[in-house]
Amino acid sequence: MTEVPEGEPRVPLRDQVHDELQARISDGRLRPGDRIFEQELAIEFGISRVPVREAIRMLQSAGMVEVRPRRRGVFVRSLDRQQLEELFDVREALEALAARLAAERSDSADVERLGELATRAREALDSSDTDAMSEANTEFHDKLVAVSRNELLASMLEPLHGRLAALFRLNLEPERVCAEHAELYAAIAAGDAERASEIARKHVRASRAMVLERMVH
Repeated sequence: MTEVPEGEPRVPLRDQVHDELQARISDGRLRPGDRIFEQELAIEFGISRVPVREAIRMLQSAGMVEVRPRRRGVFVRSLDRQQLEELFDVREALEALAARLAAERSDSADVERLGELATRAREALDSSDTDAMSEANTEFHDKLVAVSRNELLASMLEPLHGRLAALFRLNLEPERVCAEHAELYAAIAAGDAERASEIARKHVRASRAMVLERMVH
């Protein structure tokens, strides 16, 4: 497990395992349908099975894994078309709210950071560095939610992003994503809450269409 610097609060083991498993699911190291073995994880992390089991329950509550009693195992959850439609319905509403609040509540430092991330993603796209572009775009979304300054909203969006992250890493429309992020940044910088909200809705709808058309069979 990750060492905790002296003087900093210790993160519970279950949270450390949860964060690591969530990262593995989000970046594709654990793919839909892959089985998760409690005992193997306990050995890997050098801990008992209790915090591993607790972490898995947290992921199950967030909809990222499922327990299949007949197969007696825990598996990374696959999303069917209906589940994806439901996720995007909720994400559209929440992202639009986040963008509106960001436009209303951001300060100059917030706006500057959003601009830096949008520019970084564009430069990465122009140099064909897809990993750097993906990282910058993810940070852009994270920063936008943080700028909304609404902790409940952030807590609701986090599991949605986690469940969709692996799909978005296979982004087949990078030019569109970077252009829409630039539009969103401009609206937030101008303090135009209505426009920011509408751009965010358009952005989620376009992502929904991309995922459903190209990634669901």
